[in-house]
Amino acid sequence: MTEQIEQPTRNTHQAPPPNYLVWAILTTVFCCLPFGIVSIIFAAQVNSKWQMGDYEGAKLSSKNAKLWAWISFGVGIAAYILSMLLAVFGIFAGLGLEALEGIDI
Repeated sequence: MTEQIEQPTRNTHQAPPPNYLVWAILTTVFCCLPFGIVSIIFAAQVNSKWQMGDYEGAKLSSKNAKLWAWISFGVGIAAYILSMLLAVFGIFAGLGLEALEGIDI
């Protein structure tokens, strides 16, 4: 009698962690290009690492993809707010200069 020893297959019934690829692409296009590209790179690694059996690496890539997508989103929002503030200050500065044109010094 030949006895086969079964190796426990780990995580075969679990789905891979989310790769956040859509979110990474959207933050790249609409928010911040450099940080979004980093997010895309990590997102692209998730499924391939999972299929190769590197479960911890896939989870880490998923976590990093999410982190960099959030960073890209935050930088994009901060840049938008800063540009709006500069536009408002520019308008007020322009209005202030127009008001000073009639004053003789």
